[in-house]
Amino acid sequence: MSRDFRLDRAPIDVLAYELAEERASALGRMGRALEQALAKLREFDAAHQPSEARQQARRILVREAGHALWMFVVQREACGLRNNRMLMRDYNVPGEVQLSMGPMLAASNTSS
Repeated sequence: MSRDFRLDRAPIDVLAYELAEERASALGRMGRALEQALAKLREFDAAHQPSEARQQARRILVREAGHALWMFVVQREACGLRNNRMLMRDYNVPGEVQLSMGPMLAASNTSS
């Protein structure tokens, strides 16, 4: 029979454990969001020939991927993971997405 470890711990230890658990969970969510945004961009590039009409849609996808990258990097840093070089390599993040990394304003979806 397994006992709940929290019964033997001080409340502060339980809180620290739960905070670490939430940080790890959020890190996973942010990583999956980045993977999805990069996949959408790659699928768009594979399905469409470059044209002026498609550039606006692509710019939005790049901005969305840049936002997802920013969220993931911020969460990694909150977990104490500061080296992002391996992240960029492992996730194969394009340079243009790295350059667009940052918060995305609500109005930025409709303007260029």
